Amino acid sequence: MNILRDNRLKFGVLLCLMPLLFMVDLLVGSADISLNEIWLILNGDSVNEANSIILLEARLPKAIIAVLAGIALSISGLLMQNLFQNPLAGPYILGISSGAGLGVAVLIMGATFLGFSIGVSWSITLAAMLGSILVLLVLFLLSTRIKDIMTLLILGVMIGAIATALIGILQFFSTEIQLKSFMLWTLGSLENVTNDELPLIVIVVSVATVLVFISSKSMNALLLGEEYAKSIGVSIVRNRLLIILSSGCLAGVITAYCGPIGFIGIVVPHLCRLWFQTTDHLKLIPAVMLMGASVLLLSDVVSTLPLEHVKLPINSITALLGIPIILWIILNRRTISSGF
Repeated sequence: MNILRDNRLKFGVLLCLMPLLFMVDLLVGSADISLNEIWLILNGDSVNEANSIILLEARLPKAIIAVLAGIALSISGLLMQNLFQNPLAGPYILGISSGAGLGVAVLIMGATFLGFSIGVSWSITLAAMLGSILVLLVLFLLSTRIKDIMTLLILGVMIGAIATALIGILQFFSTEIQLKSFMLWTLGSLENVTNDELPLIVIVVSVATVLVFISSKSMNALLLGEEYAKSIGVSIVRNRLLIILSSGCLAGVITAYCGPIGFIGIVVPHLCRLWFQTTDHLKLIPAVMLMGASVLLLSDVVSTLPLEHVKLPINSITALLGIPIILWIILNRRTISSGF
C-alpha cells in the first residue's frame, strides 16, 4: 500500500512538473512576454500583435513539439529496450536516428536529381519512418541470432555508422545550401515545425502510443521469457512487428521534423524504472511519457537561457544532460540490467 501511494505521489510530481516547464518554455526567449500577457494572448484578448505572433507562431508550437518529441522518443527507447533486452538500446545509440536521416537524405537528393525542391512534408516524414524501420528490422533480425547484449550494441553502432557514411556520400553531391540545411538539421531543432504541420505529428504519435498501450501486457509477458509469453497466448512475431512499427514511426516522425535528438530515448526509460522501481509497462509507459516531455522541455529552456538572441542546438543540451546518466548506467550495469 505504501508503494502504491508512493507511485501516485511520483505521478503527481510529474503531472505538475510538465505543465510548469511548459509554461516556463513559453516565458523564456528574446522577447519579454509576461505570464499575464501569455494568458491574455491565449484567450485572444492581447493588444500587442507582435507578442501574439511570437507566442502563437513560434513559442507555443515549439513547446508543443517538445512535449510530443519527448513522449515519442522516450516510448521508442522503452520499446527497443524491451525488444532487444538491451539496457543501452535507444533510437540514437542503435542507429535508428541515422536510418531516419538516411531516408530523408535519399529523398532530398532524389528530388534534387529530378530537378524539383522539397520541404518538410508528409513525404519527408514517410521517408524518415521507412529509414528508421529499415534499420530496426535489420537489428531485429540480427538479435534473433546474436544474444550477447554488447555485441548487438556494437552492431547497432556500426549500422548507424554505415547510414552516416551513406549520408556523407549524398552530401558530397549536394549544393552548399542543401549541405548547410542538412547540417543544421542534424543538430536538432524544435523550431522547424509550424502550426499546419503539428496535426500530422499529433496523429502519428497518438496512434503509435495507443498501439503501445494495447501491447503493454504482451511486453510484460516477454520480460519473463518467450516460452512463458507463448504459454499465455502471446504472439511473439505479431508483438515484435508491432513494436518495430511503433518505434520506427515514433522515432521517424520526430527525426523528420526535429532532426536526430539523442539520449532522450535511452535515458528516460531508465530513470523511470529506477524512480518507480518497476518493470510493469502499464506504469512505465505513462511515466516515460510525462518524464520524456519534461526532460525535453527542460532541455529547450536550458538551450534558450544562456544567450538572448541565439539558441543553442537542442542535441547538444540533451547530450550534456544524458551522457553523465549513461555513464552512471554503465558503471551500475548489474542493478540496471536486473529489470530485463
